[in-house]
Amino acid sequence: MASMELAGGISPREEFAALVTEHSRSMFRAARSLLNCDADAEDAVSEAILRAWRKWGQLRDRDAARAWLLKITVNCAYEQRRKAARVLYTDQVEGVAGGAEDQPVSHLWEAVLRLPDDQRAAVTLYYYEDLPVKEIARILGVAKGTVKSRLGRARQRLKQLLREEEEP
Repeated sequence: MASMELAGGISPREEFAALVTEHSRSMFRAARSLLNCDADAEDAVSEAILRAWRKWGQLRDRDAARAWLLKITVNCAYEQRRKAARVLYTDQVEGVAGGAEDQPVSHLWEAVLRLPDDQRAAVTLYYYEDLPVKEIARILGVAKGTVKSRLGRARQRLKQLLREEEEP
């Protein structure tokens, strides 16, 4: 297969690699906001990169590439979470009983990770990835009003969690 070069001498493979390199941290944060551990988030990002590469030639608006990558990543994270929910190992049963709600919060990110999944995704994309509400709505596949209400509820919950942390 011959390598096609774009104007300026950069191949599609190099362009894609540069894009993934530039946005890999954002992709990881988006996946981690939906998944319970770094390894699962890394798996979701890897899958997202593979899927994105397969569809790279079909992306018409290169200016929207970041949002496109994040949407694929979020979809892969949701899929990963669905698959993981089907399997429960006996050594995990004890951990399920206590849950994250019983653990003290020591940092803002840890508080964000304790939010419900829908709020966590909205907060991560809005505050950590600096995306506008309209773009978040497109990535998550919900209405703009839904994103706004999730952000509002998340802010209230974060205030509560951080206040609890400050109490002696």
